[in-house]
Amino acid sequence: MSKAPSAEERAARIHERAQHLWEEAGRPAAGAEAFEEEAAQLLAIEQAPRAGTIPLSASLNEPEAEPIEALENQGEFPTLTDQGEDSSGPQRRTDRQRGSG
Repeated sequence: MSKAPSAEERAARIHERAQHLWEEAGRPAAGAEAFEEEAAQLLAIEQAPRAGTIPLSASLNEPEAEPIEALENQGEFPTLTDQGEDSSGPQRRTDRQRGSG
């Protein structure tokens, strides 16, 4: 593994990269200093390109979005509705409800 650059070396590399970015952008009035943060980020990515990635072994241990049982049982409960177990459709009236007449 390579030795980390000193603070002066790092600042010089950032300034040099910012200068290149400024020139590539057409030398806007803000100057090369406006590109120093972007230059620092690019250099950090170059030094540790895999720093922001999740190892495959860690991603395999994550739980699934839904257990397979939820998908297998989907639609297999015909008596249950969002409103509860009572039927919400029309019902046949009995003789007592019609009234004698």
